[in-house]
Amino acid sequence: MGVPAVVAAARGHDAHAVLWMLAALAVDSIDGTLARAARVRETTPEIDGRRLDDIVDYENFVVVPVLFLLLSGGLAATPLGWSAACAALLASGFGFSHSEAKTADHFFRGFPSYWNVVAIYAWFLELDPTLCALLVWVLAAAVALPFGFLYPSRAPRARGLAVITGLLWGAALVAAAARPDAAWARPLVVASLAYPALYLALSVWLGGFRR
Repeated sequence: MGVPAVVAAARGHDAHAVLWMLAALAVDSIDGTLARAARVRETTPEIDGRRLDDIVDYENFVVVPVLFLLLSGGLAATPLGWSAACAALLASGFGFSHSEAKTADHFFRGFPSYWNVVAIYAWFLELDPTLCALLVWVLAAAVALPFGFLYPSRAPRARGLAVITGLLWGAALVAAAARPDAAWARPLVVASLAYPALYLALSVWLGGFRR
């Protein structure tokens, strides 16, 4: 799904690229659950599912959205824009390879490289490239924070709330990407920011800073 997203962005079909990125996000939200249900550790012990998951996630959540930001103009082809792109790629590379990228109590350590979400909102809201670059720099630094960000599908508490609101959030963005020129699309996207705010609040409440 990452490859057609990049192809669509390269051809100037930004809305199609966003839909592909959202589809990849939907698959990522259930792939672990399906893998555990299928008992892949027992049926294919020679395959390291976590490593495969990290490879796919780095492509779809880091490389693809960074390319999308550059191709769609979210990040300008300036020293600040290029440095922000490199910061996201490098920080997330170290973040994914960290021995405690996912904690024992099912939290992400540091900003969990949701660059696809950043790229989608930057496109929808037509974020100024300078502001977008500064945001990317801040979030790249946040990858190294010893802070527990919520893992929605495995949250120790409020899992139902996180999952249900996440589904509504995803549906709202899909609807807006399918009809980006509709009068209701932008207000819907702005309203959907309530979910990232809820996600951050739950992360502060349930995760927070760790040693």
